Amino acid sequence: MGRALFIIDVQNDFTEGGALGVEGGEAVAAGVSELLAAHRGAYDMVFASRDWHDADNDNGGHFATAEAPDFVDSWPVHCVAGTFGAEYHDDLTTKSIDFHIRKGQGKPAYSIFEGTAEEGGSVVELLDTHGITQIDIAGLATDYCVRASALDALEHGRDVRIITDLVAGVAPESSREALAEMARAGADLVLAAQVEG
Repeated sequence: MGRALFIIDVQNDFTEGGALGVEGGEAVAAGVSELLAAHRGAYDMVFASRDWHDADNDNGGHFATAEAPDFVDSWPVHCVAGTFGAEYHDDLTTKSIDFHIRKGQGKPAYSIFEGTAEEGGSVVELLDTHGITQIDIAGLATDYCVRASALDALEHGRDVRIITDLVAGVAPESSREALAEMARAGADLVLAAQVEG
């Protein structure tokens, strides 16, 4: 009955000024750090994902290289492995992170479940090994990688809470729709103030 926190893609390229920056990204980085400072004891494990794309290819069509991006399936170049854009935002305190998950290495990847830990192993394997049945989710972006990660966590039989004041999305309407979809699928929508421990 362990609980984990998933911190989704709080990276420079997804925060203000980045290649795909979302409004509120910096505030999410700072807010997650505040949550961990106050309530690290609420979590048995903390996972943080990062897009970690290849520099020498289009990552399975994920990068728009020949044509303009459609911002649905193809995107501007972002979060290339080893670059500043792929690093965690400076306002995110990383010392409490147990597992660093890299995803999108040569292919499109939205959900944290599509990544692997730097130390090896899939997210499902790590959750099972550590007895994690409950997952709180924060990060970027609500309407893409947060959504995909939450739906996958539910699909894998976990109880999921979305910390709604610690997520930010690409667009207000699609973010509202994503939160509603996650709730319909079984996720609880909570505020950071409701986290205890």
